[in-house]
Amino acid sequence: MSGAKKTEEERLKKAHEPARLAMKYHPYYEGKIEVVPKCPIRNLQDFAIWYTPGVAEPCKDIQKNPEHVYSHTNKWNMVAVVTDGTRVLGLGDIGPEAGLPVMEGKALLFKYLGGVDAVPICLNTKDPDEIIQAVKWIVPSFGGINLEDIAHPKCFTILDRLRKEVEIPVWHDDQQGTATIVTAGAINALKVVGKKMNEAKVAMIGAGAANIAIARVLIAAGVNIKNIVMVDSKGILHPGRTDLEGRYPEKWEMALKSNAEGKTGGIKEAMEGADIVIGASRPGPDVITKEMVKSMADDAIVFATANPIPEIWPWDAKEAGARIVATGRSDFPNQINNSLGFPGIFRGALDVRARTITDEMCIAAALELAKTAEDKGLTEEYIVPTMDDWEVFPREAVAVGMKAMEQGVARIKMSRNELYERASSIIRRARDMTKLLMNEGCILPPPE
Repeated sequence: MSGAKKTEEERLKKAHEPARLAMKYHPYYEGKIEVVPKCPIRNLQDFAIWYTPGVAEPCKDIQKNPEHVYSHTNKWNMVAVVTDGTRVLGLGDIGPEAGLPVMEGKALLFKYLGGVDAVPICLNTKDPDEIIQAVKWIVPSFGGINLEDIAHPKCFTILDRLRKEVEIPVWHDDQQGTATIVTAGAINALKVVGKKMNEAKVAMIGAGAANIAIARVLIAAGVNIKNIVMVDSKGILHPGRTDLEGRYPEKWEMALKSNAEGKTGGIKEAMEGADIVIGASRPGPDVITKEMVKSMADDAIVFATANPIPEIWPWDAKEAGARIVATGRSDFPNQINNSLGFPGIFRGALDVRARTITDEMCIAAALELAKTAEDKGLTEEYIVPTMDDWEVFPREAVAVGMKAMEQGVARIKMSRNELYERASSIIRRARDMTKLLMNEGCILPPPE
């Protein structure tokens, strides 16, 4: 076997190893999260405080002063991870039960990275009105809602309506979360290659919830909409794509306002001369080819974010001339992963009891993400922090909390130092608790 062939097989084996271990570990642990007490139970008499008869007093206090629910209960730190299982990370419409392992994983990341208590809520309906109503029904128990893996275009309607109709933060991670981390990565990648945000030509492969939101946030951060060329399953968006009018308003707006060069065709044509390509489409490889990367501008930037397999393998993109390559995977450099966003963003929103999460709060988080990586030293293989850079999460929380107060959507006010100390303490406690449970044998080591 040739050395090149052996290297290719070794790379692929390593890339597929997480999937192999997942099939061993998931049934072994029978789930990834559980409920544990946070109050002391010194003896059975304590239940008279935590339950009846003592619990009646905080109940009556909340009845008189509804906002006191944040003081008497864990609502202040509780987030519902809501899905209908119609667009699960690269797997498509697999249903709510099959989506549950992903939602549990999300809850695990919420807790370990952001100190947020999250509960998976997998709904047995695909109807957007029913999803909206279900979320509104559960709002009393939660301080925030994380919408997850809901197919477009209904995900846009669900998010927009809930942001208007409920008084707690509602966030669609596939839109706002992806947009936040991609924007942070783009800011720093362009710095590394010495190109300006407002001059960069951007090819966007995929026109679903992720890339539509990414485009919106990138534009707010300085990208010229006329320099964006977006591609959906039928080709490049342009004013001649009247099939979009009336059916896909977000795509139609992009068709009218972007693509100043008037490009037509598909992925190949969109990527020609581009400074950066952002893939948020279907799993690869070979959705983006080496030839397409070769046609890009010098010092090309490739974001291949599809999961579980990126649109192009990083080594292929590099061999084709890309200077910076990012994927959604933790086993390659430059992980463009929502996990860098939602734990810290929700931490900040929850700590000030925000009523919503605005686009400006997302941009504040993106700028702080970018600054955190820049403070550590940018390189071609380090354009965003990693999940090991735990300080990024309290820093994000502060940026988001400060912006929420500035915009008047926070219920309470704190100083920058108070926000940082609170977020750091909560996140540190979550991480220390996990280590303690592992050390004490309450969380068993993985099977051999």
